[in-house]
Amino acid sequence: MVHELIPLTAILSIFVGLPWLIFHYVTQWKKSGSLSIEDEKLLDELHDLARRLDDRLATIERIVAADNPHFRRPETERLIDDREDDHVFDRIAERRRQR
Repeated sequence: MVHELIPLTAILSIFVGLPWLIFHYVTQWKKSGSLSIEDEKLLDELHDLARRLDDRLATIERIVAADNPHFRRPETERLIDDREDDHVFDRIAERRRQR
């Protein structure tokens, strides 16, 4: 009797248990593959905060540049591209919308 249960258990685990386990984790993976509503709201809030901080920093740079004509921030650290008059954050948000 015990010898008959071993092959039955093996067959059930291979044809029922294993696919169930695989499908379970595939659905879990698909659920976690995207951002939740709360994560998207947090990301939008952080985007707005970064934009405001960038605007404030640009204002401070203009004030310091008015007081000191030799002041110049390195181009590699700028978030505002002077050539296009465009925020880096706008380009990042645009890429996110395209995905």
